[in-house]
Amino acid sequence: MLRPKRLDSILDAVGNTPLLRLRALERDTPGVEIYAKMEFQNPGGSVKDRAARQIFTDALRRGDLTRDKVLIDSTSGNTGVAYSLVGAALGYRVTLVMPSNVSQARKDITRAFGTEIIFSDPLEGSDGAIRLARKLVAESPDRYYYPDQYSNPSNPGAHYLTTGVEILADVGDRITHFVTGLGTTGTMMGTTRRLKEHHRPIRCVAVQPADALHGLEGLKHLPSSLVPPIYDGTLPDETMWITTEDGWDMTDRLWEEEAVHVGHSAGANVFAAWSIARSLSARGEPGCVVTILCDRGDRYFLPLKWERFYTW
Repeated sequence: MLRPKRLDSILDAVGNTPLLRLRALERDTPGVEIYAKMEFQNPGGSVKDRAARQIFTDALRRGDLTRDKVLIDSTSGNTGVAYSLVGAALGYRVTLVMPSNVSQARKDITRAFGTEIIFSDPLEGSDGAIRLARKLVAESPDRYYYPDQYSNPSNPGAHYLTTGVEILADVGDRITHFVTGLGTTGTMMGTTRRLKEHHRPIRCVAVQPADALHGLEGLKHLPSSLVPPIYDGTLPDETMWITTEDGWDMTDRLWEEEAVHVGHSAGANVFAAWSIARSLSARGEPGCVVTILCDRGDRYFLPLKWERFYTW
């Protein structure tokens, strides 16, 4: 499952990310292992590289995406970076609809790949971006190819084919729990489907923000949101509701104690995994809990202001 040392394309670097044991957190959970998949090591810096690559691959295979069309989709940031990376690598144009309050780093990264950005109302969040993308496609159906990551089976399909397979290759029969947050829900749906095919039972836990108004960027509070069509509520065995404060505090702890610099959705995932591990440990039950580190922490900092000067 190791990456090759020589790559024909940057897209060959997507996937096969390391599984990191969180030993500092395990001091609180004797007898229970905690692992986190380092998805920030994908070339676009997040777990969304997997879905974007699969969406492009499947659309090109079917002939839905052609050179005369622009791929357009809504995103809160990471999928936009992933679309932009894949589009640049394959030579296809990309337009993104995103809330205007996404981090400046994500805006700048996507533009650096040559992507056009159309901003939606920040007060409407990711749902507002979805509605605006649909409106643009309805107005110009011949101009755009709209994959709609929230309803596209290639999104969970990427994780069924890769993420779940990689986790089982790394921890095999030891894994007892899988935990990840819900955004588009693709990571949870695809990975869980694959893990549920394993010959031993694995409890799969979905993570959602505890409140409709929250600071866990990339995660959706489904009761107050448009529910993605790819979401199957029968797949998760349990849902854990995580507060913004707990997610942010765990992010700080990961930086300080594990030297892992990730974003706040990853913090929420790890907080949920750590909570499960503590509960198992308190009952004297062995376990192996696996979660997802969604992206790098530098996405959440403002970049330096700089100017380029030329001297003639």
